[in-house]
Amino acid sequence: MYPNINLPKIKQLTNLINDSTAIIIGAGAGAGLSTAAGFEYDGKTFFNNFKYMYDKYGYQDMYSASFHNFSSSIEKWGYYSKFIYLNRYQEVKPLYQKLYQIMKDKNYFIITTNVDHQFQKASFSKNRLFYTQGDYGLFQCSIPCHNKTYDNEQQIKEMIDKQIDHKIPHNLIPRCPICHNEMVPNLRSDERFVEDEGWHKSALNYQKFLKENESKKVLFLELGVGYNTPSIIKYPFWQMTKLNPLSHYVCINKNETYIPKEIKDRSIIINEDINDVINIRF
Repeated sequence: MYPNINLPKIKQLTNLINDSTAIIIGAGAGAGLSTAAGFEYDGKTFFNNFKYMYDKYGYQDMYSASFHNFSSSIEKWGYYSKFIYLNRYQEVKPLYQKLYQIMKDKNYFIITTNVDHQFQKASFSKNRLFYTQGDYGLFQCSIPCHNKTYDNEQQIKEMIDKQIDHKIPHNLIPRCPICHNEMVPNLRSDERFVEDEGWHKSALNYQKFLKENESKKVLFLELGVGYNTPSIIKYPFWQMTKLNPLSHYVCINKNETYIPKEIKDRSIIINEDINDVINIRF
């Protein structure tokens, strides 16, 4: 079924998963894990849901269209509500479920730049997850006037149900309960990103896990991490592998070839589609 895939490397990965005392997964966004799982921002998904954005403005993918300078908030939230719904409130993807089956009995922790909440949907423990860049499912004040986030599922679904001609009613524009300025999704794009109580708790859990396992047989497993924000996952994984001689580093990512020479003898790059690798491993 997978004639060109590197089976010896996948066997090495299987052995490392079984032999490691702790597994730290770093999962990337963009063209990373969720893309391999089946999320698509263009193609059929875009044209089935946002053809009007192509017809009116020429966009051909959800990501580019999300930067459009909308003429009004009611039009903006007509777009954003469906964007958030498609990328946050859809069913869990099979790839995440298979990854959970592999990891559920392991001593694991996950740090991710994904914002689609797929790990928790797949039953990974909330206490073993650190979403560094936010969550499509949360709103925050756009100022922000305070450090708190708000679940948005009910509001998002109401925006979709009640919009007309891709515009929501004025009364559904999300407003901060404190200062009444408009709310925005809790996504790290600039210095206004809110790191709420849950974010800080997850950060502490991650640091505690690293400290508890810093001298043990650790597998740093990098899944679909690119170079948009390498200082969050990739570079720290390289550094921690270098400092711990019992650790190993594995990167699964198409077109990835580089390993620092200092850790080359304890590293594996699997230059394959993540979905193919997990399917074979599962």
